[in-house]
Amino acid sequence: MDKKNTTPIDAEVKNDRENWSGKLDFLMSCISVSVGLGNIWRFPFIAYENGGGVFLVPYIIILFLIGKPMYYMEALLGQFASKSSVKMWAACPIFMGVGIGQAIATFAVLTYYSALIAVTIYYFIASFQSPLPWAYCREEWLNCVGSSLSNSENVTSSEKLQSSSELYFSNTVLRELDDISEGIGIPSWRLILTLSLSWIVTYLILIKGMRSLGKVAYFLAIFPYVILITLLIRAVTLEGSVDGIIYFLKPEWDKLLNMKVWKEAVVQCFFSLAVCFGPIVAFSSHNQFRYKVYRDAMIVTTLDTITSLLAGITIFGILGNLALNLNAPNISEVVRSGTGLAFISYPDAIAKFNFVPQLFSVLFFFMLFVLGIGTLAALQSALVTIICDQFKLKRFWLVSLITTIIEFGISILYVTPGGQWILNLVDYFAGTYIVFSLAVFEIVGITWFYGLRNFCDDVEFMTNRKVSIYWRLCWGIITPLLLAVIFIYSLAVMEPLTYAGWSYPTSAEIVGWILLLIGFLQFPLWGIWYLYIHKEATFRRTIKKSISPSQKWGPTDPELYVEWLQHKESLKRLREEERNEKEFGTFKQNMYYLIGISK
Repeated sequence: MDKKNTTPIDAEVKNDRENWSGKLDFLMSCISVSVGLGNIWRFPFIAYENGGGVFLVPYIIILFLIGKPMYYMEALLGQFASKSSVKMWAACPIFMGVGIGQAIATFAVLTYYSALIAVTIYYFIASFQSPLPWAYCREEWLNCVGSSLSNSENVTSSEKLQSSSELYFSNTVLRELDDISEGIGIPSWRLILTLSLSWIVTYLILIKGMRSLGKVAYFLAIFPYVILITLLIRAVTLEGSVDGIIYFLKPEWDKLLNMKVWKEAVVQCFFSLAVCFGPIVAFSSHNQFRYKVYRDAMIVTTLDTITSLLAGITIFGILGNLALNLNAPNISEVVRSGTGLAFISYPDAIAKFNFVPQLFSVLFFFMLFVLGIGTLAALQSALVTIICDQFKLKRFWLVSLITTIIEFGISILYVTPGGQWILNLVDYFAGTYIVFSLAVFEIVGITWFYGLRNFCDDVEFMTNRKVSIYWRLCWGIITPLLLAVIFIYSLAVMEPLTYAGWSYPTSAEIVGWILLLIGFLQFPLWGIWYLYIHKEATFRRTIKKSISPSQKWGPTDPELYVEWLQHKESLKRLREEERNEKEFGTFKQNMYYLIGISK
């Protein structure tokens, strides 16, 4: 970095970048994105499938060794530089492709996440009907058992029975295909309408940028807890609920030795906290430079885990009652994976409530809608922030409108009869593997290439808070190595993707791998581009420049930028004096710093 230049190149950005208007806007916005659909329908099933209560052990370990360090790091980076998840790579320019790859993954997740909200809206509207439309069988549904306690018709053989909730979801709502080798079919006009509504609401939330999002975030963050606690109270008072909760929490200790469980814990942690997708960096970039971000990061990461646990208890309490009513031998008979848990198991259980099932259905699906729309708005704001920062665009509302229209057009794919197949494919390759792979390079780029000591110096300058040995060890060694090991293992045991037990056509698998490569290859391709554009006299000097912070890195406020340079220069002199006095090299000094016995 050129110490003669005492004004950041991007100084004008700070003047245009609006800050949160309220003291709790950032916290509420982070809660609204991190506490979402993943807590309600993904965590309970993942926990149940990976050892029940014992899954909490690897999950909490991963939370403290990967989740919290990654979340706190992203919040610090955004606040320090007031930049998006792409622009923040001014700290180490050769890694800018990591941010672009993550933006592609975010775009992909946005398209299918909106389709889940579309189905949620469909069920919310249907919840006002009496009786509930999934509570009874239709004449054309063979081997159907009604989901309400008063219905059990059309049982024509000894073949496997299906609940009316399951048939309603697959036959009426999705019109689902058993095979997509001959195409994905024509989209449902009803789901197109609810899909358009989900995008309209998202756009309206973001129409005034951070100001409007910050105000709506209070409702998006708090209201779901009101409903969740209401449902929790109802769930634990249902007959048979205790069996369901015990089934959920009962540990299978042998699963601790299964690396797949640890891999699922990482994926769930990323999905739930929304790290490596961009919104945490985007949100924190609108904070005041001296904002106490540590407090908020700890609140959000802790609250997210508590919410997942409460949701699991609520859901399995309801499923315990469902198993009792169906005379099922065990609760595994009534559990569905993924979207099936939200749109089959829950509605099935709610249909059996004796007291106003419509009320609980309306509350449940409205809670899902609020949770989902909060995450959707946050991911969208991150993507729009990246585009606006990258191309220096001022009209946030216009960029948001254009991207919304494009995403709406693509998301229609997911409301076709083969839509759930496509959703599962995109979630697997883009929502999981692109994000997972680039997360390794994100932490490595910041702490190994920009440098752990440089990063900690920046953090201490901004927060006036000493970086503890816990954060230094996690950022410098534990988090990157643990992420790399689990990611390599997950690739080694990777199996062909299936949906509901059915294999994908080869062409679909190829599309999935192409999507993964498009996202992942952004890192090396943009790195090569940067080296080509910024050639120096020798290749060694070119590499050195590409891994050194550019003049765009640092606080965007000119006065703070000067103070920061002086702070860095002062620390540099102190460390040189320490090396001369104690007669050891830079590497040894860095190792001593890692464990807290060097300056």
